[in-house]
Amino acid sequence: MPLTVETYPTLSEAARAFAAARAARFMGGGTILMRAVNEADQSFDTLIRTTDRAMTEIRTTGSAVTLGAGVTMASIAASRDTAFLAPVARLIGGPQVRAAATVAGNLFAAAPYGDLTAALMALGATAEMTDGRRQSIDDLIRGGPTRSLVAAVHVPVPQGGLHFRKVSRIKPKGVSVLSVAAVLPRQGGRIENARIVFNGMGARPVRAEAAERALNGQALGASAIAAAAAHAAEGLSPRDDAIATAWYRREVAGVHLRRLLEDIR
Repeated sequence: MPLTVETYPTLSEAARAFAAARAARFMGGGTILMRAVNEADQSFDTLIRTTDRAMTEIRTTGSAVTLGAGVTMASIAASRDTAFLAPVARLIGGPQVRAAATVAGNLFAAAPYGDLTAALMALGATAEMTDGRRQSIDDLIRGGPTRSLVAAVHVPVPQGGLHFRKVSRIKPKGVSVLSVAAVLPRQGGRIENARIVFNGMGARPVRAEAAERALNGQALGASAIAAAAAHAAEGLSPRDDAIATAWYRREVAGVHLRRLLEDIR
């Protein structure tokens, strides 16, 4: 089946074309989509792309940073505005992957390719869609693929910092066995509204809500850390894959969450 490539000068034009063509895929960096092309995937016959420069812009607005959907991991790693996300971006793939992989592409990448998305969820980031809707990354991920495109992602700059740990068999940039991202705001020394997100513990990045409950209202001491680690995998459903078994991931999730929290303390 022939494959057609359509290029539009603006994202809005590309979005209209994408919404109208059910057998089309939107192409950002192509790090995952080109595999399907090379394998002659018959589920689509058109690639839609745009040269809209807004897609690759990083803008700071007050206490938040706006990432165009096509901003790459390399751009995040190099920008002063996204210094808090740079350690995550630098752990994704090698230089060629980071030069192509995009923010929006990572949002819809199946596990275990969601390390940046886990960090964005921990930060409470929101997605701005081309149809004007704005929704949390949590809701966007739960909803799955959509015929509306992501135009940008708005990311609050964390006051207490973003904490991130990636576990892989090939160091330092192999595919994740799992990764964990945490933002732990504190009031009077006690944690309020903890956000802990695992990548690799489900089909998409997921909040570790039981661990969050164990930390909220507590000082980050040994007992709180032990409680969070004990509940790390509660309610989560990791999968077996070529990287690790679901059993192994459940066994080690608490170990790595504990190590991350001990590094923060």
